[in-house]
Amino acid sequence: MRIGVVQFPGSCDERDAARALALLGAEPVMLWHGEADLAGVEAVVLPGGFTYGDYLRTGAIARFAPVMGAVADFAERGGPVLGICNGFQVLCEAGLLPGALTRNIGLRFVHRTQHLRVETPGVWCAAPAGSVLEVPVKNGEGRYVVDDPDALAEAGQVLVRYCQPDGTVDPAANPNGSLASIAGVTNAAGNVAGLMPHPEHAVEALLGSTDGGAILGAVLVRASA
Repeated sequence: MRIGVVQFPGSCDERDAARALALLGAEPVMLWHGEADLAGVEAVVLPGGFTYGDYLRTGAIARFAPVMGAVADFAERGGPVLGICNGFQVLCEAGLLPGALTRNIGLRFVHRTQHLRVETPGVWCAAPAGSVLEVPVKNGEGRYVVDDPDALAEAGQVLVRYCQPDGTVDPAANPNGSLASIAGVTNAAGNVAGLMPHPEHAVEALLGSTDGGAILGAVLVRASA
């Protein structure tokens, strides 16, 4: 399966994402932000980083890149799209996902291993609901806000929440103050997803966890089913 990885000025995890996808069995294809051509890929990943130096607002400039028009059209046709960290911010700014990402509640950059409770398995999560994944986070503007987090959950659009190792969701396990401990969401159709944690850094046992494969590789599982 050919999966595109978008490169923006300031992206810093595109090579990590491409390597992780290759390890999971995909064929990564690098997509330049200035080209409105997805090269016939079957899924798209927007990686983490600091697009345009996070000037103005995280993801606010990247949303106008030519590639984002092609990504929006691809998503509207049901194509699988995943945004990781800064990629999540870009998708929210582009209106492809609900809500927004703001400064962490402690106004400090957070980098730590994080437990996530799966809420809604689907295109971008192959682990069952209620299971706990261990995936690193690293962000300074990762506080997810949305007008009605309860309605989002009722619609089945909450992908994962920050939690304790036993799956308990509480403020102590929330690294950035996200509303309702939401770490990742999807669009109404479920084909577009975004999350702040970095599954591409959790696909090799040497790095401490392979749980990221349940997210980043979920689209491969569905394609082979």
